[in-house]
Amino acid sequence: MKKNNFKIIKISNKKSLFNYEKKVIIKELILDLKLGYFDFEKEKPQKVKFNIEVNYEDKKPSDDKDIKSIVNYAKIVRLIKKLIKNKHYNFLETLAEDVFDELFKDRRIDKISLQIEKLEIMKDCSSVGIQISKKRSHDKF
Repeated sequence: MKKNNFKIIKISNKKSLFNYEKKVIIKELILDLKLGYFDFEKEKPQKVKFNIEVNYEDKKPSDDKDIKSIVNYAKIVRLIKKLIKNKHYNFLETLAEDVFDELFKDRRIDKISLQIEKLEIMKDCSSVGIQISKKRSHDKF
């Protein structure tokens, strides 16, 4: 008769059995802002569209009574509006870096995918823009 080789492992109450991979999605946020390198772009605001995916990890489920237990999409929208309110950006890429810098202040956030498009700048295109993903490095320097 074979002997059972299973071991019973006791799981500490302090450790979670699960890791959550969560994503906040913001689609087609359209804002008017002064953006562009050329003089004619600095004269008046233009329509710019943002699409954002914010990936984050958590060790526990969201608490329905605590807004701090989630990455809040409304807070992300307010942050972008605040960034563009009083600053002119020459390039979409520098605007994207400022968005990344602000969002990565939340240590839970692991990766951000950001697409920014100018909607009215070229008559032959519905939009032109950039798409950048930035992931937090867990390497120690």
